[in-house]
Amino acid sequence: MNEMQQQEVREEEKKIDGKAEKGKEEKEEDDEKAPPLMALNHVSRLCRNVKESIDFYTKVLGFVVTERPQGLDFEGAWLFNYGVGIHLVQSKEEDQRLPSDAQHLDPQDNHISFQCEDVEAMEKKLKEMNVRYMKRNLEAEDGTRMEQIFFNDPDGFMVEICNCENLKLVPAESLSKIKIPMDRHTPPVETNHTQ
Repeated sequence: MNEMQQQEVREEEKKIDGKAEKGKEEKEEDDEKAPPLMALNHVSRLCRNVKESIDFYTKVLGFVVTERPQGLDFEGAWLFNYGVGIHLVQSKEEDQRLPSDAQHLDPQDNHISFQCEDVEAMEKKLKEMNVRYMKRNLEAEDGTRMEQIFFNDPDGFMVEICNCENLKLVPAESLSKIKIPMDRHTPPVETNHTQ
C-alpha cells in the first residue's frame, strides 16, 4: 500500500471513529433525558366499599394490608405484594368514575395484569371462590402459548392473570432504554412489627 492509500485509510478510520463517538454522545444525551424511574409503585383504585375490596385483593390475589400514612384524611387502605402496591380509596356516593357494569369482561378494557406461575391453579381458586372470569389462550407465531384469565374486582375494575413471561419481549427501539427492575424498588419491610 502506497503512502497515498495509507492516508486515505487513516482518513476513513477517523470518519468511522467520529461517527462512533457521535453515536456515543447521542446515546448519553438520550440517557440523560430518560426520567430516573425504577418501577411501578402502586395502582390506585376507587371502591364502593373498602372492606369488600380488601377482602377481594387479600383473599383472591394474596395482597397484604399495610399501614397508611396518618396524614391521609379519607377512608382507604394500602395493600402490597409481588413488588407493587394497590391503594384503595373510598369513593363518594354515586361516583361517576366507577365502572357502571361490574359484570362486563372485555380484554380490551383497562385492566391491571399480574404474571402467574400457575394459571391453572389460579383458575381453580377463582372457581372455588365463585369469581366470574373469562379465559383466553393465545399462541405466538413461534408456537409459544400464553394463557390469560380476566375477572373483575368488586367495583368492576378488571384484573388479568397471565403467563405473559412465556412471550419474548422484543423491543421496537433501542434495548438500552429498557430498565430491568432490581430489588431496590421494593420498599424495605419492617420485620419486627407485631399487631
